[in-house]
Amino acid sequence: MPDSLTDLITDLAVANRILGHEGVLDAFGHVSVRHPDDPGRYLLSRSRAPALVEPDDILEYTLDSEPVKPPITRPYSERVIHGCIYQARSDVIAVCHHHAAAVLPFCIAGKPIKPVFHLGAVIGDETPMWDQHDEFGDTNLLVVKPEEGRSLARALGQHSVVLMLRHGATVVGHSLKDLVLRSIFICQNAEYQLRAHMLGSASPLYPGEIRQADVLHQQRAGVDRAWEYYCVRLRNSGGWPPKATAKAARAKPKAAPATRSPAKKKRKR
Repeated sequence: MPDSLTDLITDLAVANRILGHEGVLDAFGHVSVRHPDDPGRYLLSRSRAPALVEPDDILEYTLDSEPVKPPITRPYSERVIHGCIYQARSDVIAVCHHHAAAVLPFCIAGKPIKPVFHLGAVIGDETPMWDQHDEFGDTNLLVVKPEEGRSLARALGQHSVVLMLRHGATVVGHSLKDLVLRSIFICQNAEYQLRAHMLGSASPLYPGEIRQADVLHQQRAGVDRAWEYYCVRLRNSGGWPPKATAKAARAKPKAAPATRSPAKKKRKR
């Protein structure tokens, strides 16, 4: 966990940019993280392409997905995805919604993604499928109503990812770094699974292999090693975000100057 809210805001901007650079996110999609000091709030960028997100773009929301402060910029319309999942899952610290090219064939075909290599174990043993049309009929496929967000959260259940039919996927993590790596590895797994099917078949991991490989993924040393790798890739690409301004860093307001006690009136002699 970062040492301060300022550090976490910077990491959130970096997470957006890493997932943009690695092809998980494009002009659309979004990443959030639960507030470190208040589990009843979360942090999410203003409506902007993830690869361009800066610390100054980060806004704070309640779990009802209402901005804590009136925003002067446009927020994401699908922010209820994040708020509803945080409400339903106290163990979730970060959320990513994306439309990655590697995952979309499975969402279009209605086929599950199964872990087929060791890092793919972060998927778990099942990827539930959510069809918005089942409950809400014809929509523009955006998840913008609280009841739609709650329906998606129910479909996610206790899993790590939920596939959204004809739309994309939503991934959750136990930390922001865990979420970033999980989102990348799920896309890699989807690519390998599809290629293996082109060769004839894809052999998924055994349940025991999934559990043991996921334990390895959760270890701090491995998470930090992979996070460093993707951070360096982002830096080398020239895509590292600028530093936050004092305002975006949520600097504590300066204490008001101490007021002097009113001077006593001199007595007339």
